Amino acid sequence: MGYRTLRECVEDLEKTGQLLRIEQPVDPNLEAAEIQRRVFAAGGPALYFASIRGCRFPMVSNLFGTIERVRYLFRDSLEMLARLVSLSVDPTDLVRRPRLYLNLKTPAAALVARPKKVRRGPVLAVETTLDQLPQLRSWPDDGGAYITLPQVYTEDPDAPGLAHSNLGMYRIQISGGRYEPNEQAGIHYQLHRGIGAHHAAAIRRGERLPLNVFIGGPPAMTVAAVMPLPEGVSELAFAGLLGRRRVPMVCLPHQLPIHAEADFCITGHIEPNKLLPEGPFGDHLGYYSMVHDFPVMRVERVFHRHRPIWPFTVVGRPPQEDSVFNQLIHEMVGPIIPKTIPGVRAVHAVDAAGVHPLLLAIGSERYVPYEEPRRVRESLTLANALLGQGQLSLAKYLLIVAGEDNPELDIRHVPDFLRHLLERVDWRRDLHFQTYTTIDTLDYSGEGLNQGSKVVIAAAGPVRRNLPVAIDSRIKMPSEGGFGNPRVVLPGILAVEGPRFKPDEAGRDPAVQKFCLAFNRTDAINGFPLIVVVDNSDFVARSLNNFLWTTFTRSDPAADVYGIDSFVQNKHWGCLGSVVIDARAKIHHAPPLVEDPEVTGRVNELAAKGKPLHGVI
Repeated sequence: MGYRTLRECVEDLEKTGQLLRIEQPVDPNLEAAEIQRRVFAAGGPALYFASIRGCRFPMVSNLFGTIERVRYLFRDSLEMLARLVSLSVDPTDLVRRPRLYLNLKTPAAALVARPKKVRRGPVLAVETTLDQLPQLRSWPDDGGAYITLPQVYTEDPDAPGLAHSNLGMYRIQISGGRYEPNEQAGIHYQLHRGIGAHHAAAIRRGERLPLNVFIGGPPAMTVAAVMPLPEGVSELAFAGLLGRRRVPMVCLPHQLPIHAEADFCITGHIEPNKLLPEGPFGDHLGYYSMVHDFPVMRVERVFHRHRPIWPFTVVGRPPQEDSVFNQLIHEMVGPIIPKTIPGVRAVHAVDAAGVHPLLLAIGSERYVPYEEPRRVRESLTLANALLGQGQLSLAKYLLIVAGEDNPELDIRHVPDFLRHLLERVDWRRDLHFQTYTTIDTLDYSGEGLNQGSKVVIAAAGPVRRNLPVAIDSRIKMPSEGGFGNPRVVLPGILAVEGPRFKPDEAGRDPAVQKFCLAFNRTDAINGFPLIVVVDNSDFVARSLNNFLWTTFTRSDPAADVYGIDSFVQNKHWGCLGSVVIDARAKIHHAPPLVEDPEVTGRVNELAAKGKPLHGVI
């Protein structure tokens, strides 16, 4: 059976050699976070910080630091969940009608999916205040201390109760800014999050929205909180399935239910018509999310169990620990997509590009099966369907190809996918833009918070070109404009250094447009169908991850996609030569995340011989 508590999990990992206990005092201000990042990058163990400066509670991180460890944590349930997915079983239906599923070789599922109502729980043993909790800051310019692995519980004001609850992970700022100490906390939730529907209902009713924030408890609750489950599917039911235990919820009259086995719980409500500046916060795209007005939680009480453990994670430029969450999510829900959207064979949100900025898809071309040569038709229908699916709708660059052209194509092997697409794409017809739409809240490449554009690049049919792997001697950079140092990134992809971004009065920099005008369709540079203008081409060409991160986090399709010999016909934009993406840093972009050198030095000392991180990082 699964873990009942976080401590059970920690003790099991330590017993099996998968956890490192650090007795030396560690500062929650930047130091703990940098240790976490360094150990994760090294593929190291989970970390138990026994002594936290200024705080009596121990901390644990990197529980989910490798996919192998995650599979170990849920070794008793992943196979069962895969079977339920293959049967298209809704966990919520298991709760409503468990007897129907007893004959599907899933008796455990039918028993554990239903949350268990209890009248008391260990989490209510001791009361404390926000300032007594670990004051975790992950990056130097973070605006205060944050809870980074919260499980935020709300219910539908129109239909209260466990059946219509939402459990989500939204960062919580517990100090700094304009928040009243110990009385208020910031709630940063993004687009397509379940809490938004509950908050909207409360606003419509003119009511405050009660919420509870759980920290810790069994790891199944943490994973359930990050799962992009369809609306109406219970995260509590999913947590029960994943943890192979019914989730015990303390249910008392006139109180929002509380997870009995959590390590900590903060109770309160979102204040009606109240917003306060939240942030900055170093986030998972590798940049700071800046200060913006977000809802405010009025804190009522703070509880914890005896001997609690405070779990945390750190986000930043991927890959980080949340990258492993994404891999697990893909393994669990990836098989659902083809059933949800017939014709879609596979999707892959590319973690190294920040997840939402780049979505790859393999579809079908069945509309005109006799057509030769094959061209893009059904793929555009599928692309529209994908952009209408929950968090997939946040994709900024959607690249889709026809599976018939190469049935063996592996969507998770990004270089092969890009090569397949660039060999076949026709820039005259295969770019399809959406302007003035929503993008990821954390993506600052667009025109403002939650504002930007999208492009669908769809390719189908036979190979149109051979992709160069070296720079032709005939390729010359423009004599003016500050362009140079071309570097081959991948077959058919060229990175070119451009001048520093200098906007005009309208906020535009004409440099890349001038670069395109320096060539025509017959020039040798068009052998590279994709050219990326960057600040540092050596950095971009050094690794696949550098290319993906730079290109797709520093460009907005409508503003930053150019082309050699471009045209507009019937309001459709295309080009006869190469597509050119301006991926230089812009003045409206958020600043990238950089470690504090002093903290880095202290962590380096912990890696010296005889110190706790020796041989680990």
